[in-house]
Amino acid sequence: MPTFAVTYRYAQDSAEQRDAHRPEHKDFLADLHERGVLRASGPVDGGDGALLVLQAESRAAVTGVLDGDPFHREGLIGERTIREWSLVFGGLR
Repeated sequence: MPTFAVTYRYAQDSAEQRDAHRPEHKDFLADLHERGVLRASGPVDGGDGALLVLQAESRAAVTGVLDGDPFHREGLIGERTIREWSLVFGGLR
């Protein structure tokens, strides 16, 4: 199954709203992880975004899944980039 690297850049001045929606966001990601869709995720340096690694049939499938993220629904993601990633070394459990 293809692997995708997704970057989030949070909307400017959204920290307070992200804090309010973080529990729901984390529950959403935990569900994706339990289902084997989300393989890894976490914030990046500076606190202005995050990196997520997902496995799905297609970029469209990743888009559809991540459209359900509470951060996305609430307009807290200023930019989302989805790129197919060819893993050469290492592995995802």
